[in-house]
This record gives sequence, structure tokens and C-alpha cells, in this order.
Amino acid sequence: MFASVFVLLYVAHIFADYPLQTDKIADHKADRTTAGWIYNLAHAGIHVLVSAVALGAGVVVLDLQLTPSTIAAVVAWLGCSHAVIDRRWPIVWWMEHTGQREYVKIGGTATVDQAAHLGALVIAALAAAA
Repeated sequence: MFASVFVLLYVAHIFADYPLQTDKIADHKADRTTAGWIYNLAHAGIHVLVSAVALGAGVVVLDLQLTPSTIAAVVAWLGCSHAVIDRRWPIVWWMEHTGQREYVKIGGTATVDQAAHLGALVIAALAAAA
């Protein structure tokens, strides 16, 4: 079940992070303002909704044995982890403290951001399959 859940969550992540994310959300979700938090939480909410739909489809189409409480826990984790990662400062902090300062300067934060999101997806899929 791990692989099926991971693939569903990964596809949901890609849709929520790219085609369903507006320029305004992308530009302002990390702003250190109230508006920044609103954009950030709207973006995380999109992830929660799309992930819940994907997992629901997995239950119906693939007969995945996921309870509503498991789905709720998984999407809550994904929403919270996504919101924290997309504030950007945790990623920059990580990179600056692990010897990647030059990578930050050339735009590497987007790659490390996606790696962090993939880690969160793996944790979610493992929890769902457990």
C-alpha cells in the first residue's frame, strides 16, 4: 500500500504546487506578514484538498484500506509540513547550516524545498501504510 499512497500523494503534490498555485500565492506565501501567512495557508489548504481527493480516489478505485481518520491525519500532516517548508526560511536556514550557502545564492532553495516536501510525503505514506 505504501507505493500506491506515495504515488497518489506525489501526483497531488505536483498538481497543488504547480498548476493549482497562482503567481500571487507563489510570490507571497513566504512573506513575513499577515498576508504572507494567508497566502501560505491557502496554498497548504489546496494541498490538503487535492491530497484528500487523491486518497479518496485511491480508496474507491484501488480499494486502498484507508480509514477516514487515517486520511485526515495524513492530510493534516501534509498541510502543516507544507506550510512550514514553504515559509522558505527553514530551507534557507538548513542550507546555510549544512554548507550550502553558495547553492542558496544560485537558486538551489527550490530543489531543497522539493526534497523536504518529498520527505514529508514519504512520512505520510509510511504512516498511512502502517
